[in-house]
Amino acid sequence: MVMEGEPYHEPTLREALKDVSLVFVNTNGLVIGEKAEIYWGIRLYELAREFRVKHFVYAGLEYASKLGNFDANYRTSILDGKGKVVDYISRQPTAPTGWSILTSCPYVEGLSEFLRPFPDPSDPETMVFAAPLGNGKCPLIHLEDYGLYARWLFDNPTRSNGLELHVGTEDIAWKDLAAVFTAVTGTGAVYRDFTLDEYFQLGMWPNPEALLGVTGGPDDSSCMTIRKNYSGFWNTWKDDLTKRDYQLLDEILPTRVKSVKEWMEKIGYRGNYASVLKDRRDAARK
Repeated sequence: MVMEGEPYHEPTLREALKDVSLVFVNTNGLVIGEKAEIYWGIRLYELAREFRVKHFVYAGLEYASKLGNFDANYRTSILDGKGKVVDYISRQPTAPTGWSILTSCPYVEGLSEFLRPFPDPSDPETMVFAAPLGNGKCPLIHLEDYGLYARWLFDNPTRSNGLELHVGTEDIAWKDLAAVFTAVTGTGAVYRDFTLDEYFQLGMWPNPEALLGVTGGPDDSSCMTIRKNYSGFWNTWKDDLTKRDYQLLDEILPTRVKSVKEWMEKIGYRGNYASVLKDRRDAARK
């Protein structure tokens, strides 16, 4: 059953939770902001307990600030909001409501969107993968496998109750990403390690100083700019603050896509634009 309603509205949520035994929660901090993401993540868990939900699965992200010893270089609300909720849930009892956390990373499908390569201005036959990543490795996850990991958490409560599962397809350096692209497509590609300032001059965001998740009004001092958010985001991956247990992921999902190269071959990737989000795809058709 599909229920139409506002997902950040408690009366609607109460109606939706009636007679529900399994709950998967994925809030959108990019839209609602860090404060609201923390509130609703915790409140949804509390409501799940109230409604006697059997298994609550939360879509988490890395708590970058905590992993970076609260160095301001790693501060990014788009990761930290969910990371704080993960900290809260992981301290709750595993009965009567069981819980699991599915901690993700950038979608590999983003290589068709905000991670997409562009032609080298000095050599248009060569594609440029640009990121302020240095020699770090950024984890990427195939969305189809992400869904299968979520299903596994629900299907295997004996193993998954109380588990935070960090998922990924592969941790990949961008120089290796460029090499894989060339191997799969036959098109030359290079990695350009831009500084953060250079990165924000690429035009990906028309206004890097715009605030993300402004739910408390334009003067909400808790909101961070796009520049600050994505600076912390990229610094987290650049300095390899996170890790995944790929041996465990292979055991859980033997059929998973195991590399970015395999994903490119699977979908026939050529670096063309394709929106990950349904609302953007629908808007493009109008």
